[in-house]
Amino acid sequence: MFRLQGSKTLAVDLTGDAVKAKNGSMVAYDGRMAFKKMSGGGEGIRGMVTRRLTGEQMTMMEVKGQGTCYFADRASEINLVSLRGDTLYVEASNLLAADAGLRTGTTFTGLRGGASGNGLFTTTVEGSGQAAIMSDGSAVVLRVTPQYPLNVDPGAYIAHQGDLRQHFQSGVSFRTFMGEGSGESFQIRFEGDGLVYVQPSERNTVGGDV
Repeated sequence: MFRLQGSKTLAVDLTGDAVKAKNGSMVAYDGRMAFKKMSGGGEGIRGMVTRRLTGEQMTMMEVKGQGTCYFADRASEINLVSLRGDTLYVEASNLLAADAGLRTGTTFTGLRGGASGNGLFTTTVEGSGQAAIMSDGSAVVLRVTPQYPLNVDPGAYIAHQGDLRQHFQSGVSFRTFMGEGSGESFQIRFEGDGLVYVQPSERNTVGGDV
């Protein structure tokens, strides 16, 4: 059971089951818990190879037991995401926790990753259950439909889910429209049917207007 305590602390009630969370994010717990450090990028040999090739950083821990655990990270805002057999694509630094039954891994996202500064891969969370993602400020959840595609600044992108295709567009940014662009700049264009999570604060990007 995932529930928010305010907007910046996640409480997870455990009854003998387990939760995966960002390493070092637990701020308190009650009851009897066992802890195990996990390597990110996915489970098994494939996950190890993927991490070596991509550099996707996602160090997680597994907490199992009876009681309640509390998670937070640098006072970031927390958003709960429900998965029903689908896949959540999320920047590794923005994933706080996930049900232990959800599969985590990495997937190739094309040139978009080159702009975000997190490599050419992004983290995936698959299955049925709950996940918690973080944002710098209150996240906005934007709907994409076939009639209404969406353009997003790479520095503001957090995650997306649904039947979406993403295209990496160079040579344009929101600052370019205002005549304030400098150097090469980028946008991500989402098309299809799904949800995109955007934060109100931009990360520094490798190729954009830093």
